[in-house]
Amino acid sequence: MHGEYKVPGGKLVVVDLEVRDGRIADFHLAGDFFLEPDDALADIDAAVTGLPVETDASTIAAAVRAALPAAAQLLGFTPESVGTAVRRALVTAPGWKDFSWEVVHDRPVSPRMHLALDEVLTTRVGDGRRNPTLRLWEWDESAVVIGSFQSYRNEVDPEGAARHGFDVVRRISGGGAMLMGAGSIVTYSLYVPASLVAGMTFADSYAFLDDWVLQALRSLGVEATYQPLNDIASPAGKIGGAAQKRLANGGVLHHATLSYDMDGQVLTEVLRIGREKLSDKGTVSAAKRVDPLRSQTGLPREEIIERFIDVFSNLYGATAGHITAEEYAEAEALVTEKFATDAWLRRVP
Repeated sequence: MHGEYKVPGGKLVVVDLEVRDGRIADFHLAGDFFLEPDDALADIDAAVTGLPVETDASTIAAAVRAALPAAAQLLGFTPESVGTAVRRALVTAPGWKDFSWEVVHDRPVSPRMHLALDEVLTTRVGDGRRNPTLRLWEWDESAVVIGSFQSYRNEVDPEGAARHGFDVVRRISGGGAMLMGAGSIVTYSLYVPASLVAGMTFADSYAFLDDWVLQALRSLGVEATYQPLNDIASPAGKIGGAAQKRLANGGVLHHATLSYDMDGQVLTEVLRIGREKLSDKGTVSAAKRVDPLRSQTGLPREEIIERFIDVFSNLYGATAGHITAEEYAEAEALVTEKFATDAWLRRVP
């Protein structure tokens, strides 16, 4: 069995192994990482060989860590990444290039339509009716998008939202509220089969699915990094955040919103951001928590989106695609039945 795992911001970890009598046999680790001393590689191989095939990634990582010499130096990978690669080998998880990818960058639609399209397209990928897809959003309306489990009254100031022209909508993924001004954000959704992230912890899958955008941002001169669990940041500040939803049919939705431009005063008047949350981030101002791409790159929003599309397409061989009329119709029905209803918006009061 063969497994690979590209460490986000790091190196490629490759494992080869056999399974005999329910245990890992003939295990060999390889990759473009750095490891000192050299013979620590044999220690890692010996630590994994003989483990039961049911061993989870964290237990594999613990075995590797315990076997390493006290002065061992691991650069570009970790014991946890070895565990992830082993789990992916045991479930024969495919890589990015094993799929035919589409990139969609279509006309603007309403915030509710975007959220409905997320559910429709994730379902279709899970059912095998659509290729895995990266979709860049376009919209000409402003909205506050709250997480699936957030309290409406705790997160949003309705008067402030109305005064500044922000609609309020609820998405199907968890996470926090996003202030999404028209023309002021860059949002993308990935619709992928669960097999792509098989063998990974939920936390690992976040960084794995956003590694491509870190590469795109770095190509624009932004020293982007991933801050667990779901933040994309740079030395200048937070850029944005990601969220996920996994459907029972095997479809995975992973979407992220990056700030292109922002008005910190509007943010504080529309969102009820508590003192505890701000102090947890080590700052006294919500505006200081986010540093937009406009200030970091000096580029038009459209140019940033084009770079995202180019980098993703070059990395994974993606081709241009479009949302079909049938998919639009299905999403419009879902808006009426779900996303435009007060029952959905206020399902957590």
